[in-house]
Amino acid sequence: MTTDNAQTAPALGTHTGETMRVPRRPCEVALLTGGADKPYALGLAPSLAAEGIVVDFIGSDDIDGPELHGTSQIHFLNLRGDQSVKASRGRKLWRVLVYYVRLLFYAATSRPRVFHILWNNKFEFFDRTALMLFYKLLGKKVVFTAHNVNAGKRDGNDGVLNRCSLRCQYRLADHILVHTAKMKEELAAEFGIAGSKVTVIPFGINNTVPNTRLTTGEARKLAGVGPNLKTMLFFGNIAPYKGVEYLVDALAAVMALDPAYRVIIAGRPKGCEDYWSEIQRTIERTGTRDRIIEKIEFVPDEQTEWYFKAADVLVLPYTHVFQSGVLFLGYSFGLPVLAADVGSLREDIVEGRTGFVFRPMDAADLAVKIQEYFSSPLFRELETRRADIQKFANEKYSWAQAAGVTRQIYGALCGEQKARA
Repeated sequence: MTTDNAQTAPALGTHTGETMRVPRRPCEVALLTGGADKPYALGLAPSLAAEGIVVDFIGSDDIDGPELHGTSQIHFLNLRGDQSVKASRGRKLWRVLVYYVRLLFYAATSRPRVFHILWNNKFEFFDRTALMLFYKLLGKKVVFTAHNVNAGKRDGNDGVLNRCSLRCQYRLADHILVHTAKMKEELAAEFGIAGSKVTVIPFGINNTVPNTRLTTGEARKLAGVGPNLKTMLFFGNIAPYKGVEYLVDALAAVMALDPAYRVIIAGRPKGCEDYWSEIQRTIERTGTRDRIIEKIEFVPDEQTEWYFKAADVLVLPYTHVFQSGVLFLGYSFGLPVLAADVGSLREDIVEGRTGFVFRPMDAADLAVKIQEYFSSPLFRELETRRADIQKFANEKYSWAQAAGVTRQIYGALCGEQKARA
């Protein structure tokens, strides 16, 4: 019988039928992060290493952490370097060009046969076409994680060039990973990708953001929330598909019944300043200005827990999305969620245990769910229920599970070269 790391092979000097155990060369993989999504990259890489995969981690100053330096299975290669937004436009362009030169040289000279792209780089059209062709010409097997099947469609800026470049990347990839069955269905329906080429893996829980001994009371002071207030949190980038206006309208409805309701909006508009201006007009129209705590800025990791511990519930009023990393961030702090019934969000929520679901783009239904939540045992027993939510999430969305499935895909692609006696 063989094991994952050894096989039987005939050996010289043995009698017929006798075998000897020969170590199998471990599968080597380049994990291309695009210099983004630290929680996902740092969650996946150590779990792959634990599965016996040798990982070249292509990172940056931002995408680094102690998880990458405690094992010989992971080789951290800082090809991207500094990504500070404070640099001049010329400096930013130069940094990106230098990175691409380094990446091309690495691809041409590296040992890993499997290239796993977690995110594309700055010039997405180039990455989806020319860079993918370059990898294939080098004989690399390419695995691509499609966190969004078509973000352009979601953001309202889809077009022929966007769809053609996506189709190119999806066709050139040897295997595609997605996080929900609906994403797999969209790949088939809109891009003609065969189901055998796509695997659904769980979106791992975000455990990279610091979670200290900070108490709820201390967090509320830091976040600017008074005691005994019923506090809802909207967290992350502010964009039209996030549906913030429905949360503002729902707040206006419930605050007429109870003045203790508050909303924290923590995040920043990302290329959608006109949308944020419209939200401001909605706040003025509904008279909710003094009930909303605005932290309109990038929230660093070390401050994230302020908001998730200060809040009583996370609200995801999205109009279109497949899945949300913010939901899993909330779960990592044991925070219940009120989520619009879009994409696969319903599948990630256990009603009454981890949160509630409401009809999308329906502020009135959201207002009903807000009242239902704040009248439920989930809210009344929140301090004890947080541990239950964390346990639920860590079991259902473990990185070990995601890495195990991913390892099988790598093995099929690289063949896990058999050693000879």
